[in-house]
Amino acid sequence: MVLSACGVSKRIKKADERFSYGEYYQAAKLYRSAYGRIPASDKKLRGEVAFKQGEAYRLINSPRAELAYQNAVRYNYPDSLLTLRYAQILQMNGKYVLASQNFNEYLKINPDSREAQSGLLASQLAQQWETEPQRYTITPITLFNPTRSSNFSPYFVGNAADAVVFSSMRIERDKKTNKKIKLSTVNGQPFSKLYISKKNSKGEWEKPELLDGAVNSANDDDGAACFTSDGKTMYFTRAQQFTTSDAPSIIMVSQRAGGMWGEPQKLTIFADSAVSVGQPAIAPDDVTLYFVSDAPNGFGGKDIWRGKVDGNEVKYIENLGNQINTAQDEMFPTVAPDGTLYFSSNGLPGIGGLDLFRATENIDSTTWTVENMGLPFNSRNDDFGLTLSKNGLTGFFTSSRTKSTALNPPPDQIYGWQLFEAAFVVQGRVTDQSGEPLAEATVRMVGKDGTNARVQTKKDGTYRLKLSKNVDYVMLATARAYLNQKENLYTDNSERDKTYTVNFQLSSIFKSITLENIFYEFAKWNLTPESETGLQALVKILEDNPNITIELSAHTDYVGTNQDNIVLSARRAQSVVNYLIHAGIAPARMTAVGYGEERPVEVDAPLAKKYPFLKTGETLTEEFISTLPSDQQQIANQINRRTEFKVTGTTFGMY
Repeated sequence: MVLSACGVSKRIKKADERFSYGEYYQAAKLYRSAYGRIPASDKKLRGEVAFKQGEAYRLINSPRAELAYQNAVRYNYPDSLLTLRYAQILQMNGKYVLASQNFNEYLKINPDSREAQSGLLASQLAQQWETEPQRYTITPITLFNPTRSSNFSPYFVGNAADAVVFSSMRIERDKKTNKKIKLSTVNGQPFSKLYISKKNSKGEWEKPELLDGAVNSANDDDGAACFTSDGKTMYFTRAQQFTTSDAPSIIMVSQRAGGMWGEPQKLTIFADSAVSVGQPAIAPDDVTLYFVSDAPNGFGGKDIWRGKVDGNEVKYIENLGNQINTAQDEMFPTVAPDGTLYFSSNGLPGIGGLDLFRATENIDSTTWTVENMGLPFNSRNDDFGLTLSKNGLTGFFTSSRTKSTALNPPPDQIYGWQLFEAAFVVQGRVTDQSGEPLAEATVRMVGKDGTNARVQTKKDGTYRLKLSKNVDYVMLATARAYLNQKENLYTDNSERDKTYTVNFQLSSIFKSITLENIFYEFAKWNLTPESETGLQALVKILEDNPNITIELSAHTDYVGTNQDNIVLSARRAQSVVNYLIHAGIAPARMTAVGYGEERPVEVDAPLAKKYPFLKTGETLTEEFISTLPSDQQQIANQINRRTEFKVTGTTFGMY
């Protein structure tokens, strides 16, 4: 037992040492081995080692982290940080409800924790993001991703975007001994090297090869490169591998001459050489350099900084501030040709792991507008290292979203992305006044962008037309023996599919049309304010059909004498005509007639459907109405009290 306890202590001490050097892969293995040898009765030590094990697995994105943290909870590990880390790993694994519970528990103890607040918000928003994907297609680039190797941080070489350089941890053999090259103790993978792929004459990407020149070292990790707009200067990260201490990463700069990359030189950024810097991103001005560092006076973890390149130095260095940087890690910046900053963070609200974000610097140059890029860019795993072509419509990025049945984390893989336009359409139905579909009617659409399209309706009267963003359209529906109808449509700038609905109801040329919502004062011919909507609808019909002339008629019920009703109805018809003249309709296009009670309504199908006590074909004469109950008599009289129009000519102004 004494020997066993001694062995466990040695393993834990060695694991702690590996962890302090950043060798999380080896540390996790040692913690796991030690945990299995600790007696179940020693709950305190089991909880401590389980937590450390979870931390090591978390830092290499291993799915074993959740179980390790769960064991730490089981053995009541006292550090409240466990609750936060457990919540974060649950969030990354898509267990949002349980993650929210743990974030809330942590916030009870640390209510000002930005990490917990962001995690809680992200867990609440994640499901919403999953239902609202953006307008991008995502495709794994098989050619760049050998089996079981990590490949990451692609970057276009210059503005032409016909060559891409990325980092790869692909398994290689020593050309002299044919033995596999040794693995890194930090992550258990081969050292990363810079590879390049170029487009051939057919526009296809060719098989990647090691980058020519002196840039790839033998015993260090080289990666996360960026290039000036002319493609002749490269900045890249070199993670130095020292056996005795945790060596800082540095940024190297290399110049290309004659197709080969020259001997790289160290870029001096901070006076303290022990400060790690890496993941450079050069701005479109080829002078401003963004980079990642855990330098003092940051916000915790790794922050994004920037400065001005002057030879082999970077000056005027500044931290990007707390709208971008958090207590966690912000990494892998990229600056688009339009100046937009793209980066990854596990401290801002995200779906899980590192999420991709887009940031625009505001006019004051001190604040930023930051947004999560959502799906499909972000997943529950790490998503980072985005690059985009000059037009901003295509590019690559890195993700570890690949599903894996192994207990080790899935490798980072390179994905291609492409922005595709949202599908905008207009659809609807063309019917007559009774709601019956008009087959083979024509819908024409003219847009301010030059669009001039037309389509015939189907048998059910429906149609469908494609639209563009931010365009004013005028639509016109026509059908033989029917009046035309115009409608206006304006499309917005949405990034999502959008369907607009525009229906048309055409009036027959050969049939009197009852005008809805035309009201007069009781026993008078004065139009009431409530008539405005119905009157404007008639104005629109006459404007949409500038060559028609109409008879405007008014009708009454059987109350009063017929002669009085004829006078009243004639004056009411003239009131409508006067309104139309005032609205700009030519007087010669209209004739006002009052029919009094002489033309009772003949019930049609829509009217019979609306009032079941009426039957199609019945005429609402005084004799018929007198046979109805009093409440139905009031309805029938109301139906007879109406204002109508009918077309009397179709050639006004044509000759």
